[in-house]
Amino acid sequence: MLEESLTALAAAGGGAVVAAMATDAWQVTRDGVVRLFRGRAEVEGRLEEDAALVAGAEDAQAADDARQALVPAWALRLRALLAEHPEYADELRALIRDAPGAQQSVQHNTAHDNARVFGVQHGNIVFHRNPDA
Repeated sequence: MLEESLTALAAAGGGAVVAAMATDAWQVTRDGVVRLFRGRAEVEGRLEEDAALVAGAEDAQAADDARQALVPAWALRLRALLAEHPEYADELRALIRDAPGAQQSVQHNTAHDNARVFGVQHGNIVFHRNPDA
């Protein structure tokens, strides 16, 4: 089983790769991913197909939806790579750190006393208050 820190690293890498798609930073990030996977043709093809999905979106919301859908797939690919080659972890960290346009999200939620907090990032939240409460 892959160590928890490498799983988290793969998830962050997936986010960084997808965040760069259809941006000015895409070519640099794409080239870094190709190097990381040691030029595997199937990875290059998948990168191009996925970036085309994002670039071909009809509007910004559709592009964001496409990115959100692609993140888990890229996290899974990177996780499999790290399971096979854990020595690539530092290279992936550098790719994430240097990926232009890569986003990091931080959220702090605090509730005091009887308060409730509902937090979400990059998605939606729907809350229906129970009328009996």
